[in-house]
Amino acid sequence: MFRRSVAEFVGIFALVFVGAGAAMTGSGLVGTALAHGIILAVMVTALGHISGSHFNPAVTFGFLITRRIAPLLAVVYWISQFLGAVAAALLLKWIYPDTVSDAAKLGAPVLNSQISVGAGLVLEAIMTFFLVWVVFATAADPRGAFAIIAGFAIGLTIAADILIGGPLTGAAMNPGRAFGPQLVQNVWANGWIWYIGPLLGGGLAAVAYERLYLSPVLRPIPPGPPETGLEEPRPGDATLL
Repeated sequence: MFRRSVAEFVGIFALVFVGAGAAMTGSGLVGTALAHGIILAVMVTALGHISGSHFNPAVTFGFLITRRIAPLLAVVYWISQFLGAVAAALLLKWIYPDTVSDAAKLGAPVLNSQISVGAGLVLEAIMTFFLVWVVFATAADPRGAFAIIAGFAIGLTIAADILIGGPLTGAAMNPGRAFGPQLVQNVWANGWIWYIGPLLGGGLAAVAYERLYLSPVLRPIPPGPPETGLEEPRPGDATLL
C-alpha cells in the first residue's frame, strides 16, 4: 500500500508541476494542453503496473463505487493525491516570483466570466466523464488496449479536453489538480465546481462502463476459442480486488 501511494504521489506531483507550470510560463492553450497530456501519458505508462496510475481522486472514486479498489486503499490514494498536488504547488510557488504566480493564480482553474456556474459544472463533469470512460476502456477492461497504447489514450483525452475547456473552466477534471494551486495561492472562487463536477462525471462514466461492458451478465464474449481462460493481469489491474 505504501509503494502504491508513493506512485500516486509522484504521478499527480508531476501532473501539477508540469501542467500548472506550463500555464504559468505562458505556454498558450495548445502548449498547456500538450504539457498536461504528455506528462500524464508518461506517468501512466511508467507507473501503471504499480498503482494503476489513477493520479486523480475522480478516477479513484470511479474505481471505488464499482468495487474495483478496496475502500482503505482508495482513502490512501486520495491522501497521496492531494498531498502530491499541494507539494507541487508549493514548489512552483517557491520557484516563480510572486508577480508570475499571482498573475497566473499559480495555475489554479478559473471560471470564465462569460459562462455560468452551472455551465462550468456541467462542462467539468462531461470532460471528466470522457477521461474516466477512457481509463476504464483501456485499463480496467481486460479486452482494452492498455498493453498496446499504454497511457497515451488517457493523455490525449486530457489534452483534447483542455483544448475545449481550458478557456472556460481551466479544464481541471481532477480535484487534486485544482486543490493544490487553490490551497497554496488561496484562490477559492466557485471552487466547488472542480470537486463536484469531476466526481459526478467520473462516477457516471465508471458505473456506465461497468454496467455496459464489464458486468458478468452483459459482458460481450471475447474473440477466440471457447476454451480460452482468463487473461493475464496487466498494469491497469494493479488496484483491482
